[in-house]
Amino acid sequence: MQTWQQSGLTIADYERLSPLEKLETRILLMHVTKLSRIQLITQSEHLLTTQQAQDLQALLQRRLDGEPIAYLTGEREFFGLTFHTSAAVLIPRADTELLVELALNYAPDNSALLDLGTGSGAIAISVAHARPDLAVTAVDISDAALEIARKNSDRNLTGNRLQLLQSDWYSAVTGQIFQTIVSNPPYIVKNDPHLTQGDLRFEPINALTDHGDGLSAYRHIVRHAPTHLAQHGWLLMEHGYHQAAEVRELLSAQGFMQVQSWRDLAGIERVSGGQWN
Repeated sequence: MQTWQQSGLTIADYERLSPLEKLETRILLMHVTKLSRIQLITQSEHLLTTQQAQDLQALLQRRLDGEPIAYLTGEREFFGLTFHTSAAVLIPRADTELLVELALNYAPDNSALLDLGTGSGAIAISVAHARPDLAVTAVDISDAALEIARKNSDRNLTGNRLQLLQSDWYSAVTGQIFQTIVSNPPYIVKNDPHLTQGDLRFEPINALTDHGDGLSAYRHIVRHAPTHLAQHGWLLMEHGYHQAAEVRELLSAQGFMQVQSWRDLAGIERVSGGQWN
């Protein structure tokens, strides 16, 4: 990458010279200068300080090396909220907003909801933020992920509206019953080439793949869900673009009713679920 002089360049100069897409350049400029998107436009002739130029240069190079923007800035917007991110958690993605919408749709008033494998807490926190009437519990096996989730809870929620627990799936909620269970578990097949491409190279491997056929987490979640679901409660799970039929089969074999899949904005079957009777 071209090495620019460390002072004397304006915001407009960096937008013009950057090797990145314009949107990514603007996100990094906002991060470095602490200016809003509107301020970048109205102050386009603002000169970056030497420190700002050095910081931007380093971020541009890291992005060119493939590191995700969300890890460079330390945050990502999801469901209208802003979440802290780090390499300890998956980056919240727009596709997952479908799971949040379904959870909000199917969770009864004043009921309890469980989020399995919460990661950054994006799903659970978005649900709790939109539905203060819900008692939301979110679990993850990773201490590092739970630390990020706690920061995000503090940032986006008022009061004690989310319980965060370290848990290997259901292990920490023995005996507890929920009206809704949601999860976005690891579903990429072992040795899938996508794991060595793009942003996925930098994300936590154990949150991406089950190191098997991509379905082991679903088998466990579905098998044990009846122990934790109230009568007529719903289990809703995000999955890969090609896994809907297999996940529906697991649900049907376990005895779930109204088994179905829902499509994301790209028309891909992204979430499958069923109701326990």
